[in-house]
Amino acid sequence: MSSLPTIATVIGSGTMGPGIAATLARAGATVRLYDISADAITRAEAAYDMVRGVLEAVDSPSAPGGSVTFGTDLDAALADTELIIEAVPEKLELKRSVLADLEARIGDDVIIATNTSGIPISTMAESMTVPARLIGMHWSNPPHLIPMIEVIPGNATAPEHVDRLIEIVKAFNYVPVLEKEIPGFVENRVLYAILRECMALLEEGIVTPEGLDACVKWGIGYKLSVVGPTRLLDMAGLDIYQAVSSYLNKDLDNSTDTPEFIKDKIAAGQLGFKSNGGMYEYGEGDVDAKRKEIITGLIAARKTLASIPNV
Repeated sequence: MSSLPTIATVIGSGTMGPGIAATLARAGATVRLYDISADAITRAEAAYDMVRGVLEAVDSPSAPGGSVTFGTDLDAALADTELIIEAVPEKLELKRSVLADLEARIGDDVIIATNTSGIPISTMAESMTVPARLIGMHWSNPPHLIPMIEVIPGNATAPEHVDRLIEIVKAFNYVPVLEKEIPGFVENRVLYAILRECMALLEEGIVTPEGLDACVKWGIGYKLSVVGPTRLLDMAGLDIYQAVSSYLNKDLDNSTDTPEFIKDKIAAGQLGFKSNGGMYEYGEGDVDAKRKEIITGLIAARKTLASIPNV
């Protein structure tokens, strides 16, 4: 755990902030979670209590000395910090404004890691005074349960900051994946390629949402949770992949826009959990129950996967 920063600051207490803060604190870091909104901080404190229970349930490695404080005083949050993790909403101009504010308050040696899920690091760094300090650190949601982090240097990122961030990720027992910069990064590119084909199958009436979810959960997800795609090719045989891909790839969806039926649902206010209806409909209490089921499933899956050697 010695490679962790002694003090780390998380900027943004929304969906990801409490989970990121709790993960670092459990590994022994002193963490300051900052938000401009006092109401957001209150919500984050409540979420943090839940997240700590989840980390206990998955028996996440722990070290003494870790803590999280919550506040709306940015200077206090940044005092003596060694690592800043920016986790504000996915708006380029907002992120640039936040980065400028941070740089005006910290020394040149402080690393700023952005949790952007797709904005190019180099684009974000263009207006910075010290662009070498900015690096992508993309956590998957929920961050306290998915033990993998994409590490993405921008064109100007200093190599020593890349090495340092990889050390930090390993120190709290997560898997760092070093990537070259590309829109969406690796995880989301693969995810959205899958989602594009899934939405096309639904739009064409090939399968129901329930059938699609079962097919992906048990036919694809079950295997890929143990065997990654490149190892799966070795297991199946590259000759088999060539035989199938030679005809199937031509028939896969290659649309470049969001499907119309998704646009229609959005126009009708059907956004998913946040509106009690999206691909599925949810009655009173259904969303909370489904969230609990998902977290319970992720806890069980993480425990099981952690017991399986890398294959």
